[in-house]
Amino acid sequence: MLRRLAVALIAATPLTAAAENILQVYQDARSYDAQLAAAQQAALAGKERIDQGRALLLPTLNLTANATRSYLESDSKNPAVQPDYDRTVDTQGYALTFTQPIYRRQNWLQADQGELQAKQAELQYQQTGQDLILRAAQAYFDVLAARDTLALVRSQKAAIAEQLAQAKRNFEVGTATITDTHEAQARYDLSNSQEITAQNEVEARQRALQLITGKEYAELRPMRSDVKVTPPEPNDMQSWVAIAEKQNYAVMVQEAGVAIANLEVKRNAAGHYPTLDFVASHNYTSQSGSQLSSIGSYLTNESISLQFALPLYQGGGISSREREAAYNLARARHELENARRTATLVTRQAYLLVINGIAQVGALEQALVSSESALQSNRLGYEVGVRINIDVLNAQQQVFSTKRDLALARYNTITSQLRLKAAAGALREEDLQRVNLALVP
Repeated sequence: MLRRLAVALIAATPLTAAAENILQVYQDARSYDAQLAAAQQAALAGKERIDQGRALLLPTLNLTANATRSYLESDSKNPAVQPDYDRTVDTQGYALTFTQPIYRRQNWLQADQGELQAKQAELQYQQTGQDLILRAAQAYFDVLAARDTLALVRSQKAAIAEQLAQAKRNFEVGTATITDTHEAQARYDLSNSQEITAQNEVEARQRALQLITGKEYAELRPMRSDVKVTPPEPNDMQSWVAIAEKQNYAVMVQEAGVAIANLEVKRNAAGHYPTLDFVASHNYTSQSGSQLSSIGSYLTNESISLQFALPLYQGGGISSREREAAYNLARARHELENARRTATLVTRQAYLLVINGIAQVGALEQALVSSESALQSNRLGYEVGVRINIDVLNAQQQVFSTKRDLALARYNTITSQLRLKAAAGALREEDLQRVNLALVP
């Protein structure tokens, strides 16, 4: 039942017909990945901080209007002098006010903050885009590695099946003991279990890739067997560390955060400063009467003024906000230092993984040649009777294990190269294009 359900789910998912390369997988991820889309919207929202900051320096124009109906009733204590009356008074009016800030230190600092906040949001978007390259590449090579493992397990299973059949024939003709058959049968049964595990791993890795791209790929282009992984350029760890300390996106985001926090300290300190505004107003009021007269009137009032304000005491709130901003600035500086240390550590680790990966690939390539030669020798020795069946099975296992380790070493070294460039803030789509050249056309 579960198998039929899984088959139905797979059949319901659209498959791409041709084998896709890593660059196409990345393009699919760019148009589908929710993390990148969210970061893009955050960057667009961050850009609005620039306009919001500038708006604090520009004039404002406000219009207010009112309409009021009042009922007045008066009982005079001396009707001869002031008769009793009751009347309804209607009042309508509007006010148009123009204000231009002349000196507001806080507004200038907030405008500067807006530009830095927009820059910070853009850096975070670029960092998310760089992370997507890594996630897409890692998921792509994880699928290739899982499929390679499954193919090698199946090849090993077929080779063990041949060895099992040969052991049975040799036992039947009396040239081998039943032990050879039992050993081959045990290895064959184990390969069945390994095949199931490898199939599950392929399914899991394909679903992880589908989470990023929204697609399931029937085929992915494998890596060429003659690929040579080259050392990083420059081939010096300290040079990469120096670049990462300046260009790593996490570092640059925190640098912007320190600059924003520093301006926040100044902005809160400016809360003690005076402000000066130019204000012009036009007021119009129409009344059908008043408390003193039943005769209506029309009143127009226009004025211009300079308005000066100096905060003298605000209950200690301004000083408290100053201290809060100072603490946040100290926190931002510690976060920047931590980002630099982390970038340094990640860069060193990625560089060593690349260098060690290149050496490991070379060693495994030589080991594969030796393992294949040993397998041929053991097969020949088994045929002439100087080797036993378990020797051949062990040699086969060594060949398939070396092939698997070699493929993994190549994948890991290439992803380490990408991680090294990401740590230095230099990972771009062009790097995937170069990786694409290492795949089978």
